[in-house]
Order: sequence, then structure tokens, then C-alpha cells
Amino acid sequence: MVFTLILSKDDYKFYLEADRIALSRKGKKPKNFEYDYIWTFQRLLRKVEYYQNCKKSIFWKLYLLLLKRKYYLLSIKLGFTIPLNVFGPGLSIAHRGTIVVNKATRVGANCRLHACVNIGTKAGYEDVAPKIGDNVYIGPGAKIFGQIAIADGIAIGANSVVNKSFLEPAISIAGVPAKKISERGSEGMLVKATELTRVVK
Repeated sequence: MVFTLILSKDDYKFYLEADRIALSRKGKKPKNFEYDYIWTFQRLLRKVEYYQNCKKSIFWKLYLLLLKRKYYLLSIKLGFTIPLNVFGPGLSIAHRGTIVVNKATRVGANCRLHACVNIGTKAGYEDVAPKIGDNVYIGPGAKIFGQIAIADGIAIGANSVVNKSFLEPAISIAGVPAKKISERGSEGMLVKATELTRVVK
């Protein structure tokens, strides 16, 4: 995994398009919030990341505060605690429902994330959190925590508790605590959106 941030307008456009493809959405943007609140949320996430990372002038400070307030309120409505600059391009949140992610977590491209997932820090620390690779599927109710690494292409089963590193790519893990259960990884379980051209027109 090579973790990247939105650092330009081209990056911002790329992330929006990668997320759209990962979510299997058509059109340029949601037409109705109540119908597509998750896509609306992800677009707002990327917008706040763009303005925070790229617009340093005092001129944008008030607008950024308004965006963050809107993001905070929508997060509460949907049950998400997802900090900025954690997920790479191609994020796909499967359902509305409780999702809690520590701000020190880093997740690569093309992550499929389900409800009731908790990605947390090591006990007693604020910033010792998992590093998760590209093309990772995280099933409903999974708990992932500590100073661990998850390789590319791994599928994490529902209700798993992952408290150690898994460095072998493209496998399935599950259980309490999680262990390898299959040689088959996340292939076919998510849309790989970041295979498109890096600069979106």
C-alpha cells in the first residue's frame, strides 16, 4: 500500500470518481439525499479533505468550518465516526450504521466497509492504529485494533476480532481472534475503482 492524500484539484476529482465507481453509482452526483445518503456522505468527506489539505488561505477558513460542521452533523445522522484523511480512493461504505475509525488509522485504495465496524487504537494509546492495505473487504461487525498491518487483498469476515498483523496478501481471515481461513481473498467482493486513469478529466 502506498497511502496518498488529496493534495490537488486533480486528486479531488480522482477520489470522487474512484468512490463513485466503488459504490457502483451512475451519474455525476446524488440526485436525492434521502435516497443516496452514503454517496452524499462520501462526497462531503472528500470535499472537506480537499479544502482542509489544499486551501490554506485565511479566505477559505470560514467555508471550511461550515463544511466541517455539515460533515459532523451528517456523520451523526448516519452513525459514522470517520476522520479525515484515513481512507484512500475507492471507498465503498456498504450500509448506514455504526462505524468507528481511529484518526491514526490508514487504509489504502478500494476498501469495502460494512456496518458495525470498529477500527481502533492500541489500549492506552491515542495514535497507535492499524495500517490496512489496498483492496481490503471488511465484513459487518469486524473489530480491528492495535499496532498491526493488514496486507493487500485480504477479506475480513463478519464479527471478526483482528488484533495481530496478517502480512500474506489475498487471503481470508475470520474468527475471534481472527486467523487465516482461506486462500481466497477479496477478489470479487469489491469494485476496484482505482484502476482508472489517475487524472480524471
